[in-house]
Amino acid sequence: MTSKTVFVSISDRKEQIEFRSDDKVDEVIEVFRAAAEANPNDLLKLYNTNNKVMIISADLKPNAPTARYRLDVVAVPCTSDTVAQALGIDIGRLDRKLESLERKMNCGTEDTDLVHQMRQETDELIEKLKNTARLSWLGLSKTSDHLELDYVAPPPPVGGPPPPPPPPPPPPPKPATQGPTKVFSTPSEDEERCRNVFRKFRQYCEVQPTKEIRDLLKRPTFDNWQWEDHEMMILIKHMFTELGLHTTFHLEMPVFNQWICQMAYGLIWLIELPQFLQDFDLLVLLVSAICHDIDHPGFNNAYQINCRTALALRYNDISPLENHHCATAFEILQKPGCNLFRNLSTEQFKRFREGVIRCIMATDMARHNELHKAFKAVIPVFDINEKEHKDLLLSIIVKVSDISNEARPMDVAMPWLEALFKEFSNQFRLERESGIAMTPFMDLEKVNKPSSQVGFIKFVLLPLYQTLGELFPVVIPELVWPVKKALDYWTEMERALVVEKQRKEIEINKLSATPSKIMINVMRSR
Repeated sequence: MTSKTVFVSISDRKEQIEFRSDDKVDEVIEVFRAAAEANPNDLLKLYNTNNKVMIISADLKPNAPTARYRLDVVAVPCTSDTVAQALGIDIGRLDRKLESLERKMNCGTEDTDLVHQMRQETDELIEKLKNTARLSWLGLSKTSDHLELDYVAPPPPVGGPPPPPPPPPPPPPKPATQGPTKVFSTPSEDEERCRNVFRKFRQYCEVQPTKEIRDLLKRPTFDNWQWEDHEMMILIKHMFTELGLHTTFHLEMPVFNQWICQMAYGLIWLIELPQFLQDFDLLVLLVSAICHDIDHPGFNNAYQINCRTALALRYNDISPLENHHCATAFEILQKPGCNLFRNLSTEQFKRFREGVIRCIMATDMARHNELHKAFKAVIPVFDINEKEHKDLLLSIIVKVSDISNEARPMDVAMPWLEALFKEFSNQFRLERESGIAMTPFMDLEKVNKPSSQVGFIKFVLLPLYQTLGELFPVVIPELVWPVKKALDYWTEMERALVVEKQRKEIEINKLSATPSKIMINVMRSR
């Protein structure tokens, strides 16, 4: 078999990597991992000269030394050993002291000497972190007034039993009956895919993104296509830890790894919501964004209602999909080993559930005008301390995130758009075959992509984003301007299609008015 040579840059090093064209994917990845001097559980990304992610496999195209690919280690494990080695502190000992203190406080026998000692050791740890440079590779988040360490399971006591094995991954939610649909894969194939993703996530769940990736994750331009499913789950976990929600609400990281939006997370940082929203509101916001489309069948509410599917009958034609997303999310939370929020009080969980349901129900496009009108009305008198105003803001942020595709760069947005139009085509075909009312904007023989995009952006997306910009001007350059740029692009595409259609019509008219040479010859022969 032929050998391939690939030239890469790794930080400030230049490497030459060789592999065979018949090598397996895992074998090629290990060669790249060795070149990067990476650990077995580190995540690698390979970028071409246009900064686009490339799949590491034997199919890679050889390049020249003048056009090197870039190989990055984008996430590394963060363990008590690596932290202790860098800081000279036994994190496990601190964990065990904290556990002892928690037990005594729960029993009402708080040890004041132990509390004082823990406070002193914690202050020493914070001081060391403030004076320790280049900690990003450890996955530590450090600011002037906030310190966050990822959860590290305490080691078992000496001579004690080993820690229990992790619980098996939960089965994917059982799909509801949606009426006739095109079968893209069998349930067993879907289940196996979910399990493979979960296995990979469990393998890498302790890694932490580098600072560069953490910063990119906070921007609306984040490119999700560069990340595999299990890697996206790692980033979702980071969103919770970065906001400190795992400590505020005692979210158990092993359960989070079992339980496992980005635009909502980006808006949290863009608008600086942590400054005036409570942590509880941020929790509701992130969970709503994660669950708002869970178990989506690929057919909209109109189809559910017109086909009288099980979802439409169950929810009496009232937002069947959104009700289903909410119900599925909370059904998963009830499963053993999946209740990430079991440490919330009864009152907290009630408020949490109400908030998540409210935000997810707001994503029903049938309610778009109603919600936009209500939000626009409160802008002049908006008060974050008014519950009604704050609830409306959370719903709007989830809604803005739900329809944010056109605010992203074109190379990120286009694959989502292609998938959406495939869903349109599939639904329209089934509507026609079933003899039910057909959705006009899904008839791709009469509606082209540019005209559909122009109408959606001009009358739905842009007005909503502009209203959000009135309350938070910081979103204007990050969201409103990109949406306007997308509108200009699709408007020009629509104009070009009209010109091309007119040109073809003129050519057809000319041909119909001028006898062809064949017809002239036939007439002459007679």
